Amino acid sequence: MARILIVDDSPVQLMGIRRIVEKLGHEPITAEDGAAGVEVAKRELPDLILMDVVMPNLNGFQATRSICRDETTRHIPVVLVTTKDQDTDRVWGMRQGAKAYITKPFSENDLSSLIAELLPQ
Repeated sequence: MARILIVDDSPVQLMGIRRIVEKLGHEPITAEDGAAGVEVAKRELPDLILMDVVMPNLNGFQATRSICRDETTRHIPVVLVTTKDQDTDRVWGMRQGAKAYITKPFSENDLSSLIAELLPQ
């Protein structure tokens, strides 16, 4: 069982992703914005992070950059899970250190496959 941090400011999205993570047999950890996500990542050291982009305080691009540049958290794969579907957003997200990018709405199968692919074996 892996520990997966879900960072999203939408309670509905957070609950939906949490349900998928639990269904896969993993332990979800949540944070409601990018700043909290960075703090939780440093404290909990999850196996994977699912990060929204459009959030208050610290957006997902900024939070991903912070996590991927920090010595204690840079080994954790970050997946950007967002409504931002432009190619420039995808490129920018990957340049911040994200390992993958999936746009909302996504299928449960697509997210499940991505989680399985990125979790350390």
